[in-house]
Amino acid sequence: MNASEIIKNIETAQLKAEVPEFRVGDTVKVYGKIKEGNRERIQVFEGTVLKRQGGSNRETFTVRKISNGVGVEKTWPLHSPNVEKVEVVRQGKVRRAKLFYLRDRVGKEAKVKRVSKIVDVSEKMQWETLQLFVIR
Repeated sequence: MNASEIIKNIETAQLKAEVPEFRVGDTVKVYGKIKEGNRERIQVFEGTVLKRQGGSNRETFTVRKISNGVGVEKTWPLHSPNVEKVEVVRQGKVRRAKLFYLRDRVGKEAKVKRVSKIVDVSEKMQWETLQLFVIR
């Protein structure tokens, strides 16, 4: 067993079993563990995903939010034990992998378009018949 195989085995052991499904442009809530002295608490950081980079256990993502009129960016390791969970609040529609242009924008300019979901007609018809059945 050579060195690269040993490193690969260690890295696969550090991967999380469940990786959250999110993309660049999505608005997410990151639940991060904060250690203060001997206490540990969870702090929520909500913002837009600017980039995802790397792979395997080295994968990171950067989230940006505006706090008191000042832009704040944090980079989180995806497989870190300090990231409790990542929750998608809203899906965004973007056409590039890195959204660095959002750093120069303020207010409504800094918004990302939302993804409009296409509803299957058969599901919609089933829902309407279900509503009619409940109303009667």
